[in-house]
Amino acid sequence: MRGERRMILEVRTTQEQQFLEITGDIQRVLGAEGVQEGFVLVYVPHTTAGITINENGDPDVVRDILHSLNAVFPVKGDYHHFEGNSHAHIKASLMGSSCTIPIQDGRMQLGTWQGVYFCEFDGPRQRKVYVKLIKEQGGGL
Repeated sequence: MRGERRMILEVRTTQEQQFLEITGDIQRVLGAEGVQEGFVLVYVPHTTAGITINENGDPDVVRDILHSLNAVFPVKGDYHHFEGNSHAHIKASLMGSSCTIPIQDGRMQLGTWQGVYFCEFDGPRQRKVYVKLIKEQGGGL
């Protein structure tokens, strides 16, 4: 039998495009809820923002990802969407809107250099990130 609980993280972005590492925020939710075993589902309910897991050891990785996305999908392009943010919709679709991470011994099972990033492509804005905990009730996974 599994227990489920959902939390909402409030994320404020300060730039038009940026990646904010939210690994620590998610881990604090796990700790506060006492989750030892299970899964955490992280979901972004926005069409111009996304979520990804990538390297958190070198900030140049984030810079390189944003630079490459902008090279392929520039802010100004031959887009028809009337709001002028088609590039943001495309980038968000490529990043994806969710990720699922196993939890073992109270910690997310991320690789040594991995972090969870909220990806803003149409900021600055106040955003939400849903964190759903699927806690194993005895017996293990």
